[in-house]
Amino acid sequence: MRSGALISSVLVVSAIVAIVATVAAAQSAFHLSSADVKTTFAPAQIANTFGCSGGNVSPQLSWTGAPAGTKSFAITLYDQDAPTGSGWWHWVAVNIPASVTQLASGASPSKMPAGTVETRTDFGKPGYGGPCPPPGDKPHHYLFTIYALKVDKLDLDAQASGAMAGFMIRSNSLGSATFTATFGR
Repeated sequence: MRSGALISSVLVVSAIVAIVATVAAAQSAFHLSSADVKTTFAPAQIANTFGCSGGNVSPQLSWTGAPAGTKSFAITLYDQDAPTGSGWWHWVAVNIPASVTQLASGASPSKMPAGTVETRTDFGKPGYGGPCPPPGDKPHHYLFTIYALKVDKLDLDAQASGAMAGFMIRSNSLGSATFTATFGR
């Protein structure tokens, strides 16, 4: 009787390990990258406000390995280190068609794929806003994230806040891929 219970336990644990490995492999297959932003930002992507004098050009982004069932994408750029108590939304774009796998440098605001909605950032308007942390602050961590969504469209307009967009995105996410870049001055 004990060997039967032991075999059953081993089979259950083996099944759980296989499921976890399959889920982890599926999640790691979704990948986001940029030809413009690696570990930090080029001057072209830096903001042109708050004392910074960059180009404020949205970076090239590309992604692969979206989960099965993806009907649209959303992109966010978030500074978790902003001294606001709630971070800083630098870019939020939703309703990117599922057929799209990249955005060209400078796509925001006028060259985004048809149907895409860029929502209001913490700069007070829609569209990409580059990094510009306070002078002397430690380098900030900027999280670029692509979300694969289970819906064709999120019911958000250009005046939706980053928090509202984040809620809607996460409520409809099939998976995500992220990379982090840092910048300080």
